[in-house]
Amino acid sequence: MKETFKYVWKHKLMLAIPSIAMTAAIFIDMLNPYLQKLVTDRVFIGGEQSLLWPILWGFIAVTLSRAVLGYAKEYLFDVLSTKVSIDIKKDLFNHIQSLPFSYFDNMNTGELMSRIGEDVDNIWRSVSFGVRLFIENIIYFVTASAILFYLDWKLTLACLVGMPPIAYLALQFEKKIGESYGKLSDQGVALNTAAQENIAGVRLVKAFAREKHEILKFLKLNEENYNLNMEQNKIMATYFPPIEFLTNISMVFLVVLGGVFVMDNSMSIGTLVAFSGYIWMLIWPMRMLGWLTNLIAQSNASAKKILNIMNVQPQIRDSEDPIRLPHMKGTIEFKNVFFKYKEDYVLKNVTMKIEAGSTVAIMGTTGSGKSSIINLIGRYYDAAEGEILIDGYNVKDISLKDLRSKMAVVPQDTFLFSDSIEENIRFGKADASLEEISESCRLACADEFIQELEDKYHTVIGERGIGLSGGQKQRLSIARALIKDSSILILDDSTSALDMETEYQLLKNLNERHKKATTFIIAHRISAVKNADQIFYVEDGQIVESGTHEELLLKKGKYYEIYCEQFKDFDTLASAKEVG
Repeated sequence: MKETFKYVWKHKLMLAIPSIAMTAAIFIDMLNPYLQKLVTDRVFIGGEQSLLWPILWGFIAVTLSRAVLGYAKEYLFDVLSTKVSIDIKKDLFNHIQSLPFSYFDNMNTGELMSRIGEDVDNIWRSVSFGVRLFIENIIYFVTASAILFYLDWKLTLACLVGMPPIAYLALQFEKKIGESYGKLSDQGVALNTAAQENIAGVRLVKAFAREKHEILKFLKLNEENYNLNMEQNKIMATYFPPIEFLTNISMVFLVVLGGVFVMDNSMSIGTLVAFSGYIWMLIWPMRMLGWLTNLIAQSNASAKKILNIMNVQPQIRDSEDPIRLPHMKGTIEFKNVFFKYKEDYVLKNVTMKIEAGSTVAIMGTTGSGKSSIINLIGRYYDAAEGEILIDGYNVKDISLKDLRSKMAVVPQDTFLFSDSIEENIRFGKADASLEEISESCRLACADEFIQELEDKYHTVIGERGIGLSGGQKQRLSIARALIKDSSILILDDSTSALDMETEYQLLKNLNERHKKATTFIIAHRISAVKNADQIFYVEDGQIVESGTHEELLLKKGKYYEIYCEQFKDFDTLASAKEVG
C-alpha cells in the first residue's frame, strides 16, 4: 500500500477536499443522537413543546447537509481513485514498454493483461472505497467513543468489551485472506492466459479438431479457480460470524445495563436513546473491519504483483551521456562479438564489416543465430563480449531513441493491428501522407492487391491481419518499414511467403530506391540473397562462409550445397531438354 499512497499523494488537493467534506459530514452526523436525546427528554418527557419545531428543523438541516457533503465526498473520492488508476496504468504500461525483448521471452501476455487490468482495478476499489471507509470509520470510532465516555464511562467500557477480540480476529483474517488472494491472482493469470491463447489461436484449434481438449483444459483451470474462491469463502465464513457476534454483544450490554441505569435514575431515557445512536457508530466500523480487511488484502496482493513488474530494471538503457546521431550513414561493424542467451552462447566470435548502403544477406539453418545478429544491431539484446559499431560508434554509447529511429525492422512474426491498411502503414511514419503510403506499398508490391479491395487503403483488417494471405501480410509489413525511410533496413525472413516473381520485383525495387539503406536480408532461399553485396553463412553461432554469390559457389561449401539442393530441379529440367 505504500507505493499506492505515493500515487494518492500526487493529487493532494483532490484528496484534501473530499476528506474535509467527509470529516464535516461525520461531525454533522454526530448531532443526530444528541437531537434524539433532546426530543426524548425535553419534548416527549419534559413537555417543552416549543422545542419540537426547532429540533425537527435541526434534523432536516443535518440530513440535507449530510446529503450535500456525502455527494461531494463520494464523487471526489471516485475522481481521485480514477486518477490514481490512470496514473498506475500509464506508469505500468510505460515501464513495460521500456523492458527489453529478454523480459518478454519469459512472460506471457495473459499475466501482463491481468496486471494492467484486474490488479489495477483492485487498487482503484481500494482507494475509492477501502481507504476512504477505513479513515471514515476511524474518525467515527474515536469521536463516538469520546462522546460515549462523556455520557457514561461505565456503560461505554461494558459495550467495548468485545472490541479487542474483534481487532485480533481482523489481524488473523487479513493474514489468511492476503495469502488466498495471492494464490487466486496467480491462478487468474493462468485462466486469462488460456482464454487469450485459445481465442487468438482458434483457427489452429479448429484445424486440429482440438476443441474438446481445449475446453477440458479450460474447465480444469476454471475448477481450480472455483476451489480457490471456495477456500477464500471458507476463510470469510470462519471470521465474519464471530465479528458479527462480538459486535452484537455490545447491544446486549447496552440494553441490559442501560435499562438498569434508567430504572435506578442514574441515566435518562434520552441519554440511553443517544447512547444507542452513538454505539452504532462504534458497531458499524467494527462490522466493516472484516470487509475492509478483505478489500485492502486484495489490493495489497495486486499491488505486490504490479510492484514486481515495476521493480524489473531495464537491462538495456542509455549510457549516462549517450551519443546523439541525428544523421546516420549506416556503416556497421561487428568486432569479435559473442552473445549469450541465458547460459548458452548463441553467437561466437562474429566479425564482419558492412559498408553504408550495401545489401547484406545472412543464411543458415534454423537456430543458427541469424536473427540474433540483427537483434544486436538495434540493442534489442546486448552482446556479452565484443563491440558493434555504427558509423564508428559503439551501439551501447548511442542514444536508444536515435539508434532505433534510424532503423526499420520487418520481423519474422508478421504483426498487423486491427485497423485500416492506411493506419497500419502509417505506424512506420505518423505524419505520412496518402501519397507516401501508396508509394511505399508500390515498392513493397502491395499496392496491386490493395487496389482490388472494396475500400482500398481504408479497408479494416482483422486482428494480426486475419483475412489476408501470408504474402499480403508480409508485403504490408515491408511497406510499413519502407515508409520510415531509415538508414538501416532489416528483413528477417520476411519474403518467405512471397512467390519468386513477387520477391524478385520487391528486391529489385529496394535496390533502385533513390536513398538506399544498409539492408539486411535473412532468408532461406538463394533467390532472395544471390544479388546481395555480401552473403554470410552462419552455423552454430559462427560465420563459416562469406562472400558474394559467385565467390561462395566457387568455394563449394555450405552455400553451394543449398544452391544445388534448391536448383536441382532446374538442372534436371535443363538436362532433359538437352537430351530431347
